[in-house]
Amino acid sequence: QLQLVESGGGLMQPGGSVRLSCAASGFTLQYYNVGWFRQAPGKEREGVSCIGRSFALTYYADSVKGRFTISRDNAKNTVYLEMNSLKPEDTAVYFCTTSTRISLSNICSLTDSAYERWGRGTQVTVSS
Repeated sequence: QLQLVESGGGLMQPGGSVRLSCAASGFTLQYYNVGWFRQAPGKEREGVSCIGRSFALTYYADSVKGRFTISRDNAKNTVYLEMNSLKPEDTAVYFCTTSTRISLSNICSLTDSAYERWGRGTQVTVSS
């Protein structure tokens, strides 16, 4: 079964850090661009960060630039999102996603229409 599974979420203090993991099973993640998106209650899903299949080109939303870092470990078939200096407005369900087709371009997208395969998400709550 081809799937993405997110983990690592929880309740965090403002200013704290957390690392989310996105593990792929049934396919080789290194051939795909991978995106991280989030959705807060009552808000639309927004792109947070993405990483290209080769050379690990990365992109970030302005709201997380300088605080979040995306990376990939091809040996573990996993992509990570390191989140630092957390703010209450980072509270959301975080999803990782890929296309169902091998990525031909190394340029990833922060638009959700570029992706079709989604994990179930992991909740991140930032509160004191």
